Amino acid sequence: MEKIITPRRLDLPLLQFPRSLKLNLIPSPSLNRYVRHKKRPCSSRLGFKTEICTETENHGVKMNNTVGKKLLGLAAAAVVTVSSSICCDSPALAESLTIAFPVSRAREVTAVQRTLVEAWGLIRETFVDPTFNHQDWDSKLQQTMVEMFPLRSADAAYGKIKTMLSTLGDPFTRIISPKEYQSFRIGSDGNLQGVGLFINSEPKTGHLVVMSCVEGSPADRAGIHEGDELVEINGQKLDGLDSEAAAQKLRGRVGTSVTVKLKSMGGSEMNSQIREVKLPRDYIKLSPISSTIIPHTTPDGRLAKTGYVKLTAFSQTAASDMEHAVHEMENQNVQSYILDLRNNPGGLVKAGLDVAQLWLDGDETLVYTIDREGVTSPINMIDGHAVTHDPLVVLVNEGSASASEILAGALHDNCRAVLVGRRTYGKGKIQSVTELDDGSALFVTVAKYLSPSLHEIDQVGITPDVQCTTDKIDSLTGEILMKMKSSVPLLEADSCVMVAEHELETRRSNGTAS
Repeated sequence: MEKIITPRRLDLPLLQFPRSLKLNLIPSPSLNRYVRHKKRPCSSRLGFKTEICTETENHGVKMNNTVGKKLLGLAAAAVVTVSSSICCDSPALAESLTIAFPVSRAREVTAVQRTLVEAWGLIRETFVDPTFNHQDWDSKLQQTMVEMFPLRSADAAYGKIKTMLSTLGDPFTRIISPKEYQSFRIGSDGNLQGVGLFINSEPKTGHLVVMSCVEGSPADRAGIHEGDELVEINGQKLDGLDSEAAAQKLRGRVGTSVTVKLKSMGGSEMNSQIREVKLPRDYIKLSPISSTIIPHTTPDGRLAKTGYVKLTAFSQTAASDMEHAVHEMENQNVQSYILDLRNNPGGLVKAGLDVAQLWLDGDETLVYTIDREGVTSPINMIDGHAVTHDPLVVLVNEGSASASEILAGALHDNCRAVLVGRRTYGKGKIQSVTELDDGSALFVTVAKYLSPSLHEIDQVGITPDVQCTTDKIDSLTGEILMKMKSSVPLLEADSCVMVAEHELETRRSNGTAS
């Protein structure tokens, strides 16, 4: 079957792109411990030879990357042939689609036109709503191509792509620039090559100021401190440069070095000193995990230890970092745990599934997904072995979203944890993330999910077992109130942490497993 899309006014020569090349989805080896009871469709590629490399949020599926960018010549219009196929046990079903569109005379706009075709094709094959918000998605490509034709800048052309995506009615399906995608990957990968400086632009002066240094990084070893002002990088003054541009200059291949000038404030502008430091670049690990042990005395006078673990994002290192933290606390005889997911916006779904397995045994269902055909499928562990069986409370709030809600739902519905806090954000959609040919990235909502008890999460959220409110604090025992008013560390005075500790103690006293 073949369908041809041609703009109404096209009287120019056509350019044929090379034939399409299928893209195979390769499951990540670390997914072998999960099973889903449904075969997934394979993506296909579009007219120009492209295979995409990314770690997607859709359960860690990896894609290989080989990009062929060469066109067959120059002309004022183009034809792209797209073929789709579905991988299954039955013979493959195929559809061919030919799109003719006017090629812009501005080279940078032409490049964005190719990006548009690539993005349009990925959405056509994978977007969770096969009606595309009840619109003709093929005609949408034609319309947007024609609108791009008279443009002269890439920014304006990208604006047309964003406008087209907005018609899908899904704010999570979007495109981001190459620079934005690089920052996203740093957060997702948990690793970068650089010097370990966090910098930000001071609002009033525009000066670039050091916010912090990664512990053990080259910047930390060089004695750079919070509040130091970054003046020069490799001899270039930084006047008017934003923090992201400066960060790009500090990053680089391991083994190379960068020279920076810093102004250290000695109490006043008059006492400031400028020093020059040569920093070797190294691998910088950004851990999403922070942890500590909260000691407390039980009502019967015993000394008890609660392990507190804060997870800020679901990066590729989240599960391994958490496993290490929990092992360390187990070695220090911790008897219970608080897992803090407050204000965790999510990240890689696979990382959320991996973290859930650290707390669960057996073949428990972690989440249900609903695909674009409306088929509901469970994702189960395979022979899971929890790192600890100690009682667990999970803290959530309105900032806990996406993978945080998957994790909270998995632990709660499998009777492993008590949820404390406030209702979660309510993002029950899963996105794939694909790096496009020009270095930008396309986020596409490919599935919806339900909790293991088949509870709706999208636009609803998860209601905790125990609300963390002022009223709840007022109802706690006098001992806990006195503790809050005493000079204890800030974490121990956190009202929701106090409620969590109260819940853990109540369950220990009642002999109730969490």
